[in-house]
Amino acid sequence: MIERFYDPLHGEVFLDGRSLKKLNLRELRRKIGYVGQEPVLFNTSIRENLLYGKPDATDDEIIQALKSANAWDFINEKMGQDGINTNVGNAGGQLSGG
Repeated sequence: MIERFYDPLHGEVFLDGRSLKKLNLRELRRKIGYVGQEPVLFNTSIRENLLYGKPDATDDEIIQALKSANAWDFINEKMGQDGINTNVGNAGGQLSGG
């Protein structure tokens, strides 16, 4: 509701005391980050998937991002020698949903 993809059928949604309907939609959306429930992963390595977000990221930056996301331990334990170079499969099918 906060990104105004839909408006409520009843009532209003307020942000900082202002109705969302009165805010500039483009400006509102520029200030909101959205992370969907289902991640989008491409049929390539963990490393390559992360490079879509920052093409010039170093391996150290990638590892730090994975640590920040609490994914680093999982990758080290489950991905074996390939680590961040492990292919995640189509739509991440090689990874556990848990």
